[in-house]
Amino acid sequence: MSELNKALGDISNIRMQVARSTDFRGYGPATLAATGDLALAAATAQRLWLPGPAGHIEAYLATWIATAAVSAAVIGAEMFARTRRMHRGMADEMIRMAVEQFLPSVAAGMLMTFVLVRYVPSAEWMLPGVWQVIFSLGVFSSCRFLPRPMIAAGVWYLATGAFCISLGDARALSPWAMGIPYGLGQLLVAGVLYYKAEEASDEG
Repeated sequence: MSELNKALGDISNIRMQVARSTDFRGYGPATLAATGDLALAAATAQRLWLPGPAGHIEAYLATWIATAAVSAAVIGAEMFARTRRMHRGMADEMIRMAVEQFLPSVAAGMLMTFVLVRYVPSAEWMLPGVWQVIFSLGVFSSCRFLPRPMIAAGVWYLATGAFCISLGDARALSPWAMGIPYGLGQLLVAGVLYYKAEEASDEG
């Protein structure tokens, strides 16, 4: 029985090694572009209905957390379906790898949000910049199994996050401090994936 367990463990390890050396094709360009549009729509809604976000931080958080949750749900649903279609027998390993790469960033973002809102309310204006910097780390972590040009998206989110923090006050809570970085950033991600998919199709 121990030999069988060892063999199964070896097979599992081999499958994970293969997954780590395979480009992940579970993210759909159209869906990622749609999440960029959603970020721009959320920024527009904030501009119209929440002119003073610093004084209504709960509404600000609700707007952007809801936007992030909807985006994650849409991307996740397509990722599961698309991965099973694109990677077939390796689907479970590929999905697990993709989640493992991004999960620490999600957890860090949630923790930093809680800490700033609960214990340092005077620094709540830092949230957009902190979110973007942490998101960039998730992108960088995922670059190992995504097309190489994806690093440009990580650099984009890191730069926009640093810019938001450099504002140094409630201007960082402007709707466009979130809408533009995520709107254009997700379109950049979608563009990279679409270009690589077209390139792979031409080679095929």
